[in-house]
This record gives sequence, structure tokens and C-alpha cells, in this order.
Amino acid sequence: MQKAHVWLISFLIFVVGAIVIVALVTASKSKEEDRFSVSASASVYAKADIANLNVGVKSGTMKTAADASQESAKKMNGIVDELKKLKIEEKDIKTSDYNLTPIYNWTESKGQELDGYEVTQTLNLKIRDLNMIGDVIAKTTQQGANQIGNISFTIDDEFALKNQARELAIEKAKEKAALIAKQSGMKLGSIKNVVEDSTAPVYPTYSNAKLDMAGSGKEAVTTPTIQTGQNEIKIEVTLTYEVK
Repeated sequence: MQKAHVWLISFLIFVVGAIVIVALVTASKSKEEDRFSVSASASVYAKADIANLNVGVKSGTMKTAADASQESAKKMNGIVDELKKLKIEEKDIKTSDYNLTPIYNWTESKGQELDGYEVTQTLNLKIRDLNMIGDVIAKTTQQGANQIGNISFTIDDEFALKNQARELAIEKAKEKAALIAKQSGMKLGSIKNVVEDSTAPVYPTYSNAKLDMAGSGKEAVTTPTIQTGQNEIKIEVTLTYEVK
């Protein structure tokens, strides 16, 4: 008798639990069916205020690793000194790459032989005065830089621009939702959810192009003109409405 009583209680608990789960699932499904989502995007454009530029030195093949390191260090130190004269702050000069590489030569008679060593060193520069880009390129090449590339333009503070793009995107999404509701006969209620997708900014970039200059690097270099263009700040939003 007692076992039957325990079994009955367990069964009732199971039944009640199942009813609650079904009710929750039904309510959730009903809630999802009473929702309508619409997406829209907007962009704002602004001129960049920072230039990013890679400046590097590739030494010739030297007999010893020490010779290659000294040759590279001599040129790079001259480049850094010149950058400081151009008012580029130390915080905006960063070594992004340094490689000391053995160079081998292969012949049928002797096979593979060590020919010497080569050093490649690269600085990543952040130039805050865009009028200085041409001077930076010209002056650093005069000091021995023979690899220059990966020029890109960014905006230091995008917060206000993103706010503008977001406001425009929300306005467009609301207009789109109202039009669809009118065309379909839906009645929209209040907005229940907002999701934002901030697309990575589109930066003008000179893709991996490098200025590889032969010679000592001391020749006179004509200051190049660099066009910065405009950057795009894009925001996409998804609004979820309650459907009456």
C-alpha cells in the first residue's frame, strides 16, 4: 500500500512537470510567433586622421651574422633618429619584425654552401600629421630604408561617427518596418529587442606594395604625394517588434 502511494505521488509529480514544460514551450513558441524582425544598415564617411606605415631595412648578404646585424643596426638607428627629427613620437615607433637569416648557395659541384647572412628589420609607424607622410618616406629612404609598404589610414576616435551611423540605421530600420507592416497588414507593437552589428571600418590601403630601393639609400628621393581619401564607418541594426 505504501509503495503504491509513493508511486502515485511520483507519477503526479511527473505529470505536473510535463504539463509545466509543455506550457512553457507553447508560451515560448507563441511569443516567438508574435515577433517581427527587420534589419537595416547605414554608413558615415570621414577623413582619416592617422596613417599607419611600415618602414624596413633589408641588408645585403654579409659574411658573418655580426656584420649583417651591424649593417642593419647602423641604418635603422639613422632612420629612427630621422623620424624623431620629424616629430614622430617614440610611442608611435614600434619594431614589428626582425629576422637574421642564413643565406645558402647551391651548386652541382659543391652542393649547398653557406653564402652569408641577411637581416630584415621593420618598423611600424603611426603618423598623426598626415602632411608628413611624404617627408617620412623620403627621409627614411635617404637613411637606408629600402622596404616601405602596408600604408593604411584610420580614424583615432570613431565613437561619435558610430553614434551617427547607428542613429541613421535605426531610422532606416523603423521606416522599413513601417512599410512592410503597411504592405502586409501587420500591426506593429513596441520594439522588444535591438541587435547591433558594427562592420569593420573600410580603410584605404596600399596592399602590401613595397618600395624596394637599390643602392646605398643616400640618393635624393622625391617626396611622394599620398592621397588619404575617406573612411567608411558602417553600422547594421536589427529591430525586433511585437506584433499585435
